[in-house]
This record gives sequence, C-alpha cells and structure tokens, in this order.
Amino acid sequence: MSSRILIVDDDVMLRETMRDYVEELGYDVREAGCAEDALAVIAEAPPDLVLLDVRMPGITGIELCRQLKADPATRLIPVVLLTGERELESRVAGLAAGADDYFAKPVHPRELGARLRSLIRLKRAVEELEEAENLITSLALTIEARDPYTGDHCVRLAAWAAAFGERLGLDPHEVRALRLGGFLHDLGKISVPDGILLNPGPLTPEQRRVIQEHPGAGDRLVMPLRTMGLVRPIIRHHHERWDGRGYPDRLGGEEVPLLARMMAIVDVYDALRSERPYKAAFGEEESRKIIREGGLTGQFDPELVRVFLELRQPPAV
Repeated sequence: MSSRILIVDDDVMLRETMRDYVEELGYDVREAGCAEDALAVIAEAPPDLVLLDVRMPGITGIELCRQLKADPATRLIPVVLLTGERELESRVAGLAAGADDYFAKPVHPRELGARLRSLIRLKRAVEELEEAENLITSLALTIEARDPYTGDHCVRLAAWAAAFGERLGLDPHEVRALRLGGFLHDLGKISVPDGILLNPGPLTPEQRRVIQEHPGAGDRLVMPLRTMGLVRPIIRHHHERWDGRGYPDRLGGEEVPLLARMMAIVDVYDALRSERPYKAAFGEEESRKIIREGGLTGQFDPELVRVFLELRQPPAV
C-alpha cells in the first residue's frame, strides 16, 4: 500500500502541479484548499505526511501545523511547509510551530522525492518505537496485576510523578519520562518468582537479593528502546538513597539521577498510603511525616522532599 500525502494549498494551479509531482513519485494523494478542509480529510483518513502552504486565508498553514503537532492523534504526522524563496520569517515561525521540514517554491521534483521518502521512513520508525513503548507499558501493568494488593500503584505513580515534575518546572520531555517511569519502574519484577513477590512475611537474605535485582532487570528490558533514554535511569535507580545505602549501584547524593530521586519519594509515599498484606494503609499526615523524616535521615534528597510536600492534593488518575 502506497503512503498517503495530503496537499493543502488554496492556489488550485499550484496544488495540481504539486499533485502531479507527488503522484509521479508513487504516492496516494489527497487535496484540501483550506485548513478546515484539511482537518476534515485528516479526521477521516490520517495521511502519512502533509504538504502545507504557509499563506492561506483563515487558518494559516503555521496555525494548522501548530494545531496538528499539539494533538496526540496527529503529532507524529510529518508536516512540510511550502514557502516563498524569501519567506525567512515564515520558515522560522513554521519550524517553531513544529514543522518537520520546508520547501521553498518552486519545488524541485528530485529533492521533493528524496525528502518525502526520508520523512515517511522516520515516521514509520517513530511509530514502531511508540508501539514498543505501549507494549512494554502494558507488560508492566500485567506484572503489577500479579499482586492484588498493589491496585493501581503504577497509574497513581505516573500521575504523582508527572505532577511533581511540573511543580519543579521540568521540561515536557522530563515530565513525560516521569509519567512513563511511573508505569515502568518495577518492570524488572517480571523476573521475580511469585513465591518471593507475594510473600506476606519477612524475606530471607537470599529472597531480598532476588528482589534487589529487579531494577537492573527492568533497565535491561528497555535498553534497546532509544526513546527510553530518560526513563532508564528511573527504572534502574529509583531504589537508590541520598546517603548511598540503596541499590543496585549504591549511588549517593546527586550521583543518583534527578528523575530517579523524585520517583523514589513518590514510590515510597504511595506504598505508605496503600494497604499491603503486612500493614494497613497509613493516613495522609502520617505518610507525609515519614517522607519528611526520610529527607532528614538520608533516605531522600531533602530539597526534593520539600517540593514534594507542597503537592497537597493527589492528582487525578
């Protein structure tokens, strides 16, 4: 099946010329003369790439590009702007709006073909990585379901961690990593036998050693996924301590990656607030008191504890 290209341009003659170029390259072409028509076409059958004229009446090409890139359903569709040769400001504004590339009119067919192939190849690769992320996340939730006492622990952690990151003013990539880390932090528990994972009593030294291997196992599972670059340190290091007495690598202080230090606090807080076979759930104030003490005794980064305790209400899950 050939890739679908949507051409959006209010100039009929230019649109038809571009259509001839693109069809000659073997692509399936759709057309729209304005942004509103383009949105209708995209809603009906999302294209693999949008060729978008900058200067259109009503919603401009730049505004349409910004709208597509802000919508999770369309953000992965490559958008290529069509501009005049001297429209530097439009090209800069378009790239700032999230455009993936631009062509100065008139377009050379050979250059058009090479760049369309490159962008569609990149889109396919990103989609495959996202599918792999979704599969891994589903696996993590399946692992959590092995333990009936954890409930929606991963979902709560994802929400709390993202809210924590936003409170700290982290960038969107870091906030996204915290959200994914909430789901995936205990992924390595897939390697822990049920007899240990679900043991309601004290663990033996050997059982504790097995449990403490799960951060490294989770890290190895996501290692092939390049999009997990910010998430891997959360998975591996969320059981490290500020005083260096954690595991698996006994890192201390700022050696522990920031996002992992944050997840350590969120993870323990949610565990305190949850009922487990060996304990009842702690109340809100008691849980906050224990987290505050953890910042004083070397378990957590004390400055991060201060910020976390400013989050007074649990985020929606």
